[in-house]
Amino acid sequence: MDPGFCPDCGSILPVLRMINKVTCYNCCSDFDASAFGTMEANYTIHFNSYENKKSNQNKRNEEEVDGPVVQRQCPKCGNDKMSYATLQLRSADEGQTVFFTCTKCKFKMSENS
Repeated sequence: MDPGFCPDCGSILPVLRMINKVTCYNCCSDFDASAFGTMEANYTIHFNSYENKKSNQNKRNEEEVDGPVVQRQCPKCGNDKMSYATLQLRSADEGQTVFFTCTKCKFKMSENS
């Protein structure tokens, strides 16, 4: 028997509620909590501190670019490399919107293609 599946018909069992019983929607069989096996889990959540985020942001600004890089001149500083990202912001039968970011001064601009 696989945990979370009905041993009679093989259907996925619904979520176990607080009553520690579950009824299969397909064959209407009733099962206790053991039909789910041992489903306990322990989680540890690690939050980023403000200091780590600030130092990581500074490193990111110096070293990384946002997306693939193309040869395109920045209208603000004249740099010949810009990174880009695309999104479909308009209807499906129209082109996508391309967002460019200068790799040097981080100037942002968009273009509808």
